[in-house]
Amino acid sequence: MSEVTIANSMREKMLRDEVAYTLSVKLVRSVELPGMAKTAGFDGILIDMEHSAFDLDTTSQLCIAALYAGITPIVRVPSKDPFFVSRVLDGGALGVIVPHIRSVQDAKDVVMAAKFQPQGHRSSTNNLPHFQYRSIAAKKSNPVVNANTLVIPMVETLEAVECVEELAALDGVDSLLIGTNDMCAEMGIPGEYENPRLTEVYEKTINACKKNGKWVGVGGLHSRLDLVEKFCGMGARWVMAATDGPLLLGGATKRAGEMAELNTRVKAATENKQEAPAAPAKSNGVANGTKNGAINVGVHEVAVEVR
Repeated sequence: MSEVTIANSMREKMLRDEVAYTLSVKLVRSVELPGMAKTAGFDGILIDMEHSAFDLDTTSQLCIAALYAGITPIVRVPSKDPFFVSRVLDGGALGVIVPHIRSVQDAKDVVMAAKFQPQGHRSSTNNLPHFQYRSIAAKKSNPVVNANTLVIPMVETLEAVECVEELAALDGVDSLLIGTNDMCAEMGIPGEYENPRLTEVYEKTINACKKNGKWVGVGGLHSRLDLVEKFCGMGARWVMAATDGPLLLGGATKRAGEMAELNTRVKAATENKQEAPAAPAKSNGVANGTKNGAINVGVHEVAVEVR
């Protein structure tokens, strides 16, 4: 049998010490989206089950479409419950993000649900979409799946910041994602992205991950690429770069605005034409008996003698 492999473009890019970036999906359910994300140049799609109405079936269809498009599918699940974690991975995901981590035990529970033995206790299965549904012996497939499954606990609580060194050192954890908006809210500084306290969280998390050979992700800063660049300069290596809804609304709003301006210009030009004075009448080359090109015919009485 040929060598068992799984392509994970996002992981491969980070292994080259480059910055990978994902398109978050919360609105579009159709399988065309992963291919469009690939064409646009994204390294992965992040299917957000925490902040959408997506169910497991929709999530799996998007993951499978991403695998065939050659782009990494990652899923943010609503909780650490194995009901979500293991099933989205069986459905085609190559990574799982878990929010609301408050302890090292929370992260351990995620690893147990996401990784096959000996790293975890994920239930054995076969015919995975990652291998185009081929039947491959667990002895060969499980290590490959484990290596390419990104387990990503989120740092967005005060408790997670306190134990971030232990989270980064945990075997089976591949990356930590900072949820910037929730983190700011937890610290009592909502929306204050330039607050030094937030920078300290990034610095502490990045240092812990560098020490343990793990990657840090930047979340919630779509509108502040200046800060994204700052944190990537500090060592973060992947970014939640955009979300489908705002991209669609932004593009539609821009075009609608352009059309409104076009309408204003056309309306003004039309009104100017209507207000312009009428041109002087032309004789059409006839000196007498004409007006505006029409010939005036005179009618004369004629005396007729009737016999």
